[in-house]
Amino acid sequence: MSARALMFMGTGSDVGKSLVVAGLCRLFANRGVRVAPFKPQNMSNNAAVTDDGGEIGRAQALQARAARVAPSVHMNPVLLKPESETGAQIIVQGRRIGSAGARAFQTKKRELMPAVLDSFARLKADAELILVEGAGSASEINLRANDIANFGFACAADVPVILIGDIDRGGVIASLVGTKYVIDAGDAAMIRGFIVNKMRGDASLFADGMTAIARMTGWAPLGLVPYFEAARRLPAEDALGLRGLIAPSPERTQGKLRIAVPVLPRISNFDDLDPLRNEPHVVVDLIEPGHAIPRDADLVLLPGSKATIDDLAALRGEGWDMDISAHVRRGGRVLGLCGGYQMLGKRISDPNGIEGRPRTVEGLGLLDVETEFGTEKTLAAVEGKLSRSGAAFKGYEMHVGETSGPDIAQPLVTFADGRADGATSPDGRVGGCYVHGLFASDDARAAFLAEFGAKPSGESYETGVDAVLDRFADHLARHVDIERLLTFAK
Repeated sequence: MSARALMFMGTGSDVGKSLVVAGLCRLFANRGVRVAPFKPQNMSNNAAVTDDGGEIGRAQALQARAARVAPSVHMNPVLLKPESETGAQIIVQGRRIGSAGARAFQTKKRELMPAVLDSFARLKADAELILVEGAGSASEINLRANDIANFGFACAADVPVILIGDIDRGGVIASLVGTKYVIDAGDAAMIRGFIVNKMRGDASLFADGMTAIARMTGWAPLGLVPYFEAARRLPAEDALGLRGLIAPSPERTQGKLRIAVPVLPRISNFDDLDPLRNEPHVVVDLIEPGHAIPRDADLVLLPGSKATIDDLAALRGEGWDMDISAHVRRGGRVLGLCGGYQMLGKRISDPNGIEGRPRTVEGLGLLDVETEFGTEKTLAAVEGKLSRSGAAFKGYEMHVGETSGPDIAQPLVTFADGRADGATSPDGRVGGCYVHGLFASDDARAAFLAEFGAKPSGESYETGVDAVLDRFADHLARHVDIERLLTFAK
């Protein structure tokens, strides 16, 4: 028998849709239900490699983990990875099919609906319950004509909708009630109930608010969910998640390993930072545009990028290249991951125009390597050991380009199959590799911190993520009418 499904849309971005779906996936998985997540269309440069050899949004990988099922390309059949302010790479069922500008994509979306419905049907055949996450705002009526992410999908697949509002940002009554009055009547009829998320303080103060929303919309009030602080320990869906990471005060940095991370416009896979950020003796200092890299940083870490050449230009535009060079001259360390690794070399060549027009640009010159972008994308789960310490790691590769040069003779990591990856400068102070997820491995993270004299917590990062998911599932069970919510699944 085909699975039932329920869709969760939001009044806007970052209202907590991804987290609520993850929490419900874990809640139902803990009850023995075969549950799976699904997001028709996602836009994020935070991606994950799936067991079936493709890539999906990081949030859907976390939701799959919450559901205790292997991540699949069919959980997020359309992924947009922004390459500029107006364009994005298009991933369909895990594979890149090209790029398009925002306006061109609006007409292309109707061509992608069959793939979306195909993936949805595949998931339904193997599960009992599908929890679907919408994208952005449910009230984007300007995009409704060709929509595949919200009501376009809900209507095509006949999936009932629960609407989520965020009281923490204010105006939640107007956001929820206003949604009903701006969307098409047929779309509004798809909405069965609502959840108000991120409540702080005395919940009884909003009891009348819940009643008012229910009266004005006719939707069932399913729960007022208190703010869940521990969510900060979970991987964020996209760059909006960076906003919650405030620059550290001097008191917080004293006596701790200080890692400075320049925030570039197309930063990607920044969940690589999470295991370090959760360490009590480490401060991850996100450096925003307009600010210099601190002189007292112990390590400058350049994370992944969806547009390496453009982000390298942005780095130079901020003067961060000079800050990094001065940091190295003072004896500081630099680490580059994926796109950040490519930037550290002498040259980056893009003969096929993978990132815009064909061109070759000078890198930072801190590693004696060069990178050339090819047409094939490497997507693979990997495991191995850190070359210097021998500590074990598991992670994944997700990149376009091959890097070569004298400094690869000192690789940063060695894979289990004997292949080497990355490079290290002769003095050992600058290094980089293509592996994402490196620091989620406890042994590798501990060995890396030991190089700086920083004491690791000894806690398992992965175990901690699962513990937070279990706590949030219990949190939702206390504050959401789960049994009533289930009655709306179809």
